[in-house]
Amino acid sequence: MANPAFDDRRGVEKTASEAQYVVKIQSYSSLSKNSADKYESRVFQAGGYKWKLVLYPNGNKSKNVEEHVSLYLSIVETSSLPSGWGVHALVRFFLRDQDKDNDLIIQDAMRKEWHFHRTKLECGFDQFIPLKTLNDAQNGYLVDDTCVLGAEVSVTWEKSIGQGENLLMIKDAISQKHIWKVDNFSNLDGEFYESKVFIAGNQKWKIRLYPNGEGSGLGGFVSLFLISANEDSRPPGTKIFAGFTLRVVDQLQGNHCFGYAKNWFSASIDDWGWPRFSSHANFRSPNTGYLVKDTCMVEAEVTVLGVVNAL
Repeated sequence: MANPAFDDRRGVEKTASEAQYVVKIQSYSSLSKNSADKYESRVFQAGGYKWKLVLYPNGNKSKNVEEHVSLYLSIVETSSLPSGWGVHALVRFFLRDQDKDNDLIIQDAMRKEWHFHRTKLECGFDQFIPLKTLNDAQNGYLVDDTCVLGAEVSVTWEKSIGQGENLLMIKDAISQKHIWKVDNFSNLDGEFYESKVFIAGNQKWKIRLYPNGEGSGLGGFVSLFLISANEDSRPPGTKIFAGFTLRVVDQLQGNHCFGYAKNWFSASIDDWGWPRFSSHANFRSPNTGYLVKDTCMVEAEVTVLGVVNAL
């Protein structure tokens, strides 16, 4: 991965946010001889995040490493982090010279910080130290078949949701229609009814119908709303800008009753529509064609014009 830089120090001054984690391995030769290709430390915390060390005592075979120890720092338990998270950390790996009681500090010679994010959870050294150097008794790294190594981690910068957003306006957006057939209208006694979920602009939607009205339309109107149905798939911070038409189809003459609007949909505002879409008298009149054989046809035409996501 990176080229190590070595620095012998008797002590390293730590910042307030820095944490050190030490792994002491006794009978180290047994670890490397008994087919223990990989060892993962317990989880530790630094800078409010959780980490672990990942050691390959005989080299990381997946990267064709031989005659070296491979050592990495991995950020873990990231499923609870917000969308778009990113962490920069200053990382110093060390290997203890037990004879002189000081540490060989190993850092990246090309960069001061490591960048961890959703697609890069691990950073470190494929060639942390040559096995020949580790096993040389004059170096003091392996004493009585025991070695001590670890890492110092200081989080220097972090990105999380709420720090920015990306607005994508959609050129040449395409309208998509969905027709919902509602039977036995006169027998509908629930507060509201919803269509099946349909897709428009790669988003999920539903139509919601209140047969006896809602809000200012309660008791004397049919209320009709478009619902954003992305609850399970919507990343935090997402907003959808859509233009939409809701229609009750005139099944006799084609003079449809409709309403058109453009609005933003989000987790806090997931519905837009009309409490007084049509009066009961107008809706049930045999001359309008909205209710034929106790069946009405409700149509939604939706165009997604823009989407906002967190950076």
